[in-house]
Amino acid sequence: MSELKTYAIRRRSAWASPAEVEVTGGRSADIADNEMPADIRWIRTYIVHEPDGLVGTVCIYQASNPGKIIEHAVRTGMPADEISEVADTVIVRPDPAVVEA
Repeated sequence: MSELKTYAIRRRSAWASPAEVEVTGGRSADIADNEMPADIRWIRTYIVHEPDGLVGTVCIYQASNPGKIIEHAVRTGMPADEISEVADTVIVRPDPAVVEA
């Protein structure tokens, strides 16, 4: 297995709702885990409101190279508008837990 580097991926205005992101997320996990396990690992995703009323995401992945991120995005049917290699991580506080009402 190749050394995996950490990347931040910006996907802009690709979905109408967080529920649509979850559907895409199911495909994404399946493809990463079952078809590309040596090349890509999905770590986490933040769903963000976009100025146009749609939602986008900021995703953290580990991958053998940016090309595998693009291949995974195409196979999953989602954009990969920006891919940036993570230089370092500063954790001030852990991600907050989501509490369902």
